[in-house]
Amino acid sequence: MRSLCLLLLVFTLPACSAMQSKPWVEIRGQRFTVEVADSFEERERGLMFRDELAKDNGMLFIHDNEETQAYWMKNTHIPLDILYFNKDRKLVSAQERVPACSAGDRCPPYASEGAALYVLELNAGSVELYKIQAGDEMKISPDIKLNATP
Repeated sequence: MRSLCLLLLVFTLPACSAMQSKPWVEIRGQRFTVEVADSFEERERGLMFRDELAKDNGMLFIHDNEETQAYWMKNTHIPLDILYFNKDRKLVSAQERVPACSAGDRCPPYASEGAALYVLELNAGSVELYKIQAGDEMKISPDIKLNATP
């Protein structure tokens, strides 16, 4: 019986560990737990209607094509930093401290300054706090499925 319990423990621990791990990205040694938006519907909804975003958490948007990306804050209640990364996962540009917007379709767009494949939304002030700058590389956890690889 004891052998059976040990055997079950050996097989269930990896599964429990996998269930507990969450997707992450890392920039300049700082790790952020992320939700992944990799479908049109998920990208369209983004962080709308959220009243808070936990510290060191964010949302990673994975696009189908590398091109200029423009994001807006329609129905987004949280001020954010929006970071745009190219196919090589290098930071192209960032829009910092973008305010929440309740003006519906009149919310202004915030565009990348170059072609981007990945967009990361973090709590406002994260870019300044962690000294994130153009050219920084974003590392992505291996459990996140990417549409394109560098």
